[in-house]
Amino acid sequence: MSAENPQGEYITFSEGEYQIPDRPLIGALPGDGIGPDIWSATKMVLEAAVAKAYAGKRKICWQPLTAGEAAFKESGSYLPEATLAAIEKLKIAIKGPLATPIGGGIRSLNVALRHHFDLYACIRPVRYYEGVPNPMKRPGDLDVVIFRENTEDVYAGLEWAAGSEEAEALGDYLRDKLKAKVRPGSALGIKPMSPEGSKRLIRAAIQYAIDNDRKMVTMVHKGNIMKFTEGAFRQWGYEMAKAEFADKIITEEELVTKYEGEWPPGKIILNDRIADAMFQQLLLRPDEYDVLATPNLNGDYLSDACAAQVGGLGIAPGANVGDGIAIFEATHGTAPKYAGLDKVNPGSLILSGKMMLDFMGWRKAGALVEKALQATILGRRVTYDLARQMNDGEEVRCSTFGELIVAAM
Repeated sequence: MSAENPQGEYITFSEGEYQIPDRPLIGALPGDGIGPDIWSATKMVLEAAVAKAYAGKRKICWQPLTAGEAAFKESGSYLPEATLAAIEKLKIAIKGPLATPIGGGIRSLNVALRHHFDLYACIRPVRYYEGVPNPMKRPGDLDVVIFRENTEDVYAGLEWAAGSEEAEALGDYLRDKLKAKVRPGSALGIKPMSPEGSKRLIRAAIQYAIDNDRKMVTMVHKGNIMKFTEGAFRQWGYEMAKAEFADKIITEEELVTKYEGEWPPGKIILNDRIADAMFQQLLLRPDEYDVLATPNLNGDYLSDACAAQVGGLGIAPGANVGDGIAIFEATHGTAPKYAGLDKVNPGSLILSGKMMLDFMGWRKAGALVEKALQATILGRRVTYDLARQMNDGEEVRCSTFGELIVAAM
């Protein structure tokens, strides 16, 4: 796990800000299955973009790290302590998909990383790239950034198997003490949602909207039914915004009652929508939405559904971000049947790398990546998943697709 480039410098984080040197050390976890293939193409593209944007004055120095199946073969651990310690020191990392171990142990390596580093915001920008096959009439109308709470809700891991001692004991307590109607023999799970966890996620979404000239933040919840968890998520969001962003935020109600429907310059609207209605809204009126802030499960569903509207997970980037640690990732799985075939689309990881460059403040390089990817797709020489849906698309290898993106710069 030695550094690929020993001349790199460590990124630091203090007072809520990352300090990025010109030659930052960044963790690189290729991942399992197709991970090494898409990482090779991504690394090529990111390095080319940085070199072109900054004429050699900046360079990423990769720190190779292992997790998943490769790590298990080497060390007997899917998530080695050395890897966790390295990410803690590096501050920023990028990874391919990791396989979930079968049987006991860690439920999900992705979830384990989120909980270990308290990466509370899963950030998923979803927009359309012209020429990508998709099922929608106007796919370009959708351009949203989803902030999904990453550590609470039903993904907290607090569940017990039907018939287990823990489930029976909890069921007895619910029936006896709280008079809840829980059938004996039920599997049980707990859905924790806290003011702290909800507010910091919604705060991050609002700050993103401010920093990136977005005009609206919509809290997506099921508070009409789950009044004390998701309903509280909504209420805590409004309370926090009023206390911390009073000069920047107005509510949808205030837009009507105070401003007579005229959007005041420089203000961001904070509103909320019921989760099931939001799915319909994003299909029928996607251009009315901008930044979405969601509890964990809602965000999981919505982010994949939105990705489908613009062409699928093959071009859907993502990041898991906390206070001082950020891990950028491919949002799809390991697709083991394609492992080593140099076949699959690296677009998700490449665009996650673009997110990473933007996050570092290297926006010129990030813009080069996105522009070159778009030009390559329009050139119709693409990986199999896109080519098979195009009437005149030419299928190329994963590595060739990366080379074409670099050439387009």
